[in-house]
Parts: sequence; structure tokens; C-alpha cells
Amino acid sequence: MTEKKQIHLIGICGTAMASLAGMLKQRGYRVTGSDAAAYPPMSNFLEDLGIPVAQPFSSKNLSPRPDLVVVGNAISRGNVELEYVLDEHIPFCSLPQILHDEFLRGKEVLVIAGTHGKTTTTSMLAWIFHTAGHQPSFLIGGIAENFGSSFALGQGKYFILEGDEYDTAFFDKGPKFLHYFPDSIILTSVEFDHADIYKDLEAVEIAFRRLVNLVPRRGRIVAFEHGESIEHCVSQAFCPVERYGSSLKAAWRVTDLSLEASRTRWSVLRDGEPWAEFEFSLAGEYNVWNATAAAAMAGGYGISKDEIGAALKTFKSVRRRLEVKAQVNGITIIDDFAHHPTAITGTLSALRSRYPDARLWAILEPRSNTMRRNVLQNELAASLALADEVVVAGIFKSDAIPENERLDLAAVATQVERHGRRARVISDVDSIVQMVAPEMRPGDVIAILSNGGFGGIYEKLPQRLKALAGGSSTNSSGENPIAVPAKA
Repeated sequence: MTEKKQIHLIGICGTAMASLAGMLKQRGYRVTGSDAAAYPPMSNFLEDLGIPVAQPFSSKNLSPRPDLVVVGNAISRGNVELEYVLDEHIPFCSLPQILHDEFLRGKEVLVIAGTHGKTTTTSMLAWIFHTAGHQPSFLIGGIAENFGSSFALGQGKYFILEGDEYDTAFFDKGPKFLHYFPDSIILTSVEFDHADIYKDLEAVEIAFRRLVNLVPRRGRIVAFEHGESIEHCVSQAFCPVERYGSSLKAAWRVTDLSLEASRTRWSVLRDGEPWAEFEFSLAGEYNVWNATAAAAMAGGYGISKDEIGAALKTFKSVRRRLEVKAQVNGITIIDDFAHHPTAITGTLSALRSRYPDARLWAILEPRSNTMRRNVLQNELAASLALADEVVVAGIFKSDAIPENERLDLAAVATQVERHGRRARVISDVDSIVQMVAPEMRPGDVIAILSNGGFGGIYEKLPQRLKALAGGSSTNSSGENPIAVPAKA
């Protein structure tokens, strides 16, 4: 790869692709990229790195001819740039391929995998290794607030990265994480997701079993104790497997959990013996599991419990994980990436513990390939019913989903109302803002749930609330005024 001078990334605004772009630029390559649409935080991230983003896709974006093109996994045949690359015999590869060849060779690779919790756990582990002085490299599926970045190329021997089970590229339909050849892994959860590429839960389990099969005998697996699917995945491992959880059988056992108004505290027993007491500002039980997994992996690599505790106490968050976007007239607007019923349950439960007296709104954009389908429809309704007020937007690009597989929005609303909550389906963002903003009152907490730009609602709703309040706003800067939980 060292002879390459210019590298172009098709689909550069994906979280991992934007991070790769920054890493390649830091390595001395001239980096360009293109995407259909750019939105924060990655659009701002790329701008800060000085990496140009061309919009929309066009063959002109490949002039002058790059030495190599990295094709994002969201890019399919028919994309004008991809077709031009193929026609003109321009060398191309996938993100995992160049990541392995350029950055992972010669490193001790620690991969954090699982249906949920990857981003936060990766961020925590990277912060622990960093504060302990190990100068790790890392790649995270979000912008970790402690670093102000989603990546770093450190001088140490460790590379800590988020392992995605989604497919690699149009020409490689295997999971990304199989390219990383981990020395050790954390496995947080295994559930059905990515309904566009996995037929069923068994197919998901097969992917994770293949990952487990890559870990060498000298490596370690730190796995959550709950769930039959996790057990199916780790039962044939060739290396030691250490479980974390709350049962007596857990090697890393959480006890004395205390979810307080402004902090969370808990203790960890290691092999049944008192080991450490931890605390941080995040809310939500799931964040305790994430942190305990990171602590277990770090402890196994010789980092002391005091170093781990100091790192967790100063750990902040990940952008778009329960990020407070604005406070207008006492109304708190929160952006969260949740795009699976389990993640939504964790999000809303954490908000209940952090804002116990608030009227809680959930405004959902069904955008991910799983969320747009009816495969988890009942679970989605149950998770949304944890809010007091539920608003569901129209399905993102609904025509791309066969009608018999498509999420039934009316049925979701009906099921939510059976739980005693009000639920409405409002097709577009402008209508949502116009209809619900006048109903919001001081003390309300608004959770906006989407893994995309959601039509600019993050800006439009605060503007509308500010106008209704006569221009007053306690905070609309996007800064996080209080400690809130982070979730992958």
C-alpha cells in the first residue's frame, strides 16, 4: 500500500469510512471522498480533518484518477462511481481489507463485537488503555467525546476496534470482523439484526461463531453471560472464555449496583473475590455491563483496577448516544442512535432513571434495514411503550422494502396504545415538528431515535420550540449540559 498516493472513498460519510479516511490521511495519503448526503457528526468530522466530500455521486469525482478506491459496504452495483471504477479498471478494495493490510498487521488486535454495546464498550476500552499509558490505536463506530475522534494511530502495540457483523462490500458479503483476525474479543450480545443480509438468528450466530474461531489459543474471550445465542457462539472456542454478568457463575460478577440521580456505582467480584469498586456519570444498567466487559478485558491485559477505575470515572460519552442536543424552555431534546428494539429499551429505561419525573417522548424514524421490516414489529411496539408519548415517522425509503415484509406503522401504533400510551404516525419531519412542538411543555424529555439525519429534525424541532417560547433558549449549542449515558 505504501506506493499509493491518492485514495478515494465511495460512501465516505459512513462512520467507519470517515474514520478510515482520517487514518489514511494521517498516514500521508491524499484522501478524497464522495457520498449521496452528508450530515453531522461525520460531515463535521471530515471537514475538521480537511478531507473534501463531493456530493452527489458522479464519475467526475474520480478525476484525476485515484490510485485506489475504497468501496463502502453501502455501495451497490449501479452506483455511478462504482460503475466507472469497474469500467476503467481502477484498483479497488473494501474497508476491512485496507484496514487489515495497512493498520492491523503487527498489532495486538482487540475486537469488541456484539449486536449491541459495541461502540460504547470500544470507547471505554480505548480510554482505559490510553489513560494507563499504552498509547493504543483505535477505531470506533462513533466519535468518542474523551478523544474528540473516532480513531487514533498510537505508538503502542494494541489496536482496539469495533467489530461489525454487517457485510463487507458488494463483492464480499461476509462480515467485516472476519478480516480483523483478533487476538482477543469482547462479545456483548448476539441477537437477530440486519434482516437484509441475515435470514434468521441462526445465520447471525454462524457469523459470530466464525469470529470466535479466529481467536488464537493464547487469546481471550470476554463474553456476557446471558443469552443462549452467546453460549452457542463461544462453546467451541479454543481460548479461555471469561463471562461477565450478575450470576454466581460469572468470572466478573457485578454486585451492589446503584443507579443514582447523577452517577452510577457498582462493585465487581473476580472469580468470587472482591476485586474493584467503580463509578461513572453514565446512567443505565447496560452501561454497567459495557464498562464491566471493558474492565475485564483490561484487567486481563495487566491494567490495574485503580487505573481502570480512574479511567471509567472520567469517561464521557459517544456522540449520538443519548446526546443532549438542546434545551429550550425547559424541554430537553436528546439524539440517540437506537435502531433495534433492545437498544430502544435500553435508551428509554436509562432516560427514565435519569429523568424520573419527566414526561418522556419517543420520536422514531424507522430507518435501518431491520427497523423498516416487520420482523421485530411486536418487540418494537413493546420497547416504544416505555415512553409516555410516541411518534413514529414514515419508513425511510419504504419502497425498497417488499410490502409483505414492511413494518406496519398503524399496527405498531395500535400495539403501543394497548400498553396505555399515546402513539401517532406522522409521515414527515416538518409535520411532526408542527404538530407536536405546541404540545411539549417544560420538563419534557424528547428522545429522537434514528441512525440517520432524520430530515433535519435535530435542528428543526429546537427552532420551532424556540419560536413558540418567544425566542428563549437555555441551551441550543449542542453541548451536553449534564452527564447522560452513552450507548452503542
